[in-house]
Amino acid sequence: MAFISSFYSRAFHFSAPKNHIMKLTRLRVVDNSELGQKAMAEGKPPKCIHIYNKKGIGTIGDKILVAIKGEKQKAIIVGVKKKQPKNIPSCDTNNIVLIDEAGSPLGTRISLPIPIMLRTILKKKNLGVKGVDYTKLLAIAKTFV
Repeated sequence: MAFISSFYSRAFHFSAPKNHIMKLTRLRVVDNSELGQKAMAEGKPPKCIHIYNKKGIGTIGDKILVAIKGEKQKAIIVGVKKKQPKNIPSCDTNNIVLIDEAGSPLGTRISLPIPIMLRTILKKKNLGVKGVDYTKLLAIAKTFV
């Protein structure tokens, strides 16, 4: 009888799923950049390989490094599945926008609505980093939620 109970305890997982953006999390590119569109069409979404903050868990507005189609590319998180505070809406998927080294987006349009709070979050991040300007990212968004 002990064998059967140990078998079932190994087969089932009782912990809640983690909806944070950590290393090796699959992401969805929501801009119309050529690299992102090819990866999503082939069914090979980008994966997070590094998060540029001290916690190691990404939230809205964080800069991350992703592996997409065998290349390393930087991105900004614009939506997460994780339960958010009251003023930030949560999404069905973990969404990113690909950027270059200067902080300008690779695409010309963002297809999904992005949270309004992203403006204040990115404005704070602009003050600390020299040479990076995220205003272009906010300018190409169609709608805000």
